[in-house]
Order: sequence, then C-alpha cells, then structure tokens
Amino acid sequence: MSATADHAESNLAARLGFQPEQVVQEIGYDDDVDQELREDIEKIIGSELVDEDYDDVADGVVLWFREDDGDLTDVLVDAIAYMEEGGSILLLTPKTGRDGYVEPSEIGEASTTAGLSAAKSISAGKDWTASRLSTPKAATKKR
Repeated sequence: MSATADHAESNLAARLGFQPEQVVQEIGYDDDVDQELREDIEKIIGSELVDEDYDDVADGVVLWFREDDGDLTDVLVDAIAYMEEGGSILLLTPKTGRDGYVEPSEIGEASTTAGLSAAKSISAGKDWTASRLSTPKAATKKR
C-alpha cells in the first residue's frame, strides 16, 4: 500500500468521526469484517476496540450488521444502552449485492424507531457501507 493510500484510509476513519482517546465498542464482529478499517480506527483512537462484553460507557459504537443478524431496531437500542450521551453508532452493512445486504429503508426505519438520526451512507471499504447514527442534536444535552 502506498503512502497516499495509507493517508486516504486514515482520512476515512477520521471522516467517520473517530478521535484520539475515545472508547469505541465493537458489536457484530465476525470473519467478514474489514480488518483494515478496524485497524485504522484503532490507530486514530489509540487503543483497541472493546468487545460486546464491555460493560462500561463507550464514546461510540462500531456495529457490523447483516440481514440475518436479527432485528436491527433491537440491536440499535441495545447498542445505545452503554453509549455516552451524545455518542454515535457507526453502522456497517454489506454493500448492495453482497451476502447480508440490508435495505436502506430498513436502516432508516430502525434508526428512527431507536431514536437516532442517520447521516448519508458512504463506502467504507470493498464490501461495507457505513451509516453514522446519532441522537438528534435537539435532544443532545451537554453534561
């Protein structure tokens, strides 16, 4: 990989909103996840992603979700439970035509039901699409 490609990859993780010293919980890890994206996020936050068993408050969540992973609304509500107020979820779903593809309408409906707003989806590697889900600005309170 060239220095330019390294820089572009780092910019992706930064564009996705990750910052140094954040605690980021990863949910839905499996053999098909994008390892380069995971490593890039870890470089930016300066530590490893914490797993699904983490029982403290996280600044954000990386959620790998496939069509057969259950009810997306339930998974989002569970992910919010241990998230810092004002945190966000990076929802990663397989791209169109890949196994486990999730319809954008399902993401929108589940996000709304869970009380989250979805930003525009972007490509997050060869096989994954990323959607940033956050609490609506009006509902976010500063501590």
